Amino acid sequence: MDGDRPAGPPTPALFTLRRALPVAALLGAVSGALLGGPVAALALATYGVLAARAVLRRRTHRAAALAHRRDLDRLASVAADLRAGLPADLDDGPGRVARLARAAGKLADRTGAPLADLLERIEADARAADRGLAAAAAQAAGARATAWLLAALPLGGIGLGYGIGVDPVAVLLHTPVGGGSALAAVALQVGGLLWAERLGVTPGRVA
Repeated sequence: MDGDRPAGPPTPALFTLRRALPVAALLGAVSGALLGGPVAALALATYGVLAARAVLRRRTHRAAALAHRRDLDRLASVAADLRAGLPADLDDGPGRVARLARAAGKLADRTGAPLADLLERIEADARAADRGLAAAAAQAAGARATAWLLAALPLGGIGLGYGIGVDPVAVLLHTPVGGGSALAAVALQVGGLLWAERLGVTPGRVA
């Protein structure tokens, strides 16, 4: 199981995340301070972190999914080589598929079971699980899109304020009540998006 893997050094994706989020926060804070003061600095810093986090998570998931598919293709190739009577080395990587393949190799050594059959079964089960996870992720995409739409609704309120002849941005950024309301709105937006993200997590998703 994945949880049985010993803790190792942080992955490159984690290093990227740790570098990108502070940079996004700093850029947002500086831009906000120059444009609208401390309230705008806090708001833009928060939005910058959210945007950077979303981009990096998406990129990380794509890279992990690609590596997973390559592991399965390699597994199929090893099984084909074994059936052709060719020597084949099992992948010694840290991925789940590689660990299952090594476990299958040990089982074949102990019991004499055909290793090619075991590897093909692992590949078939993994691909079937991937299809199920893809379907679940597609269903969760609607909920995530709805959460982002709701988070963007305050922009419509600001536009409506301008439409009726007031300056809502000035109120939000330069009055105590407006600033408190703006920061509360940002906090609620962040909480709602993180909650929707957690609800939309697909168990077993490659990450």
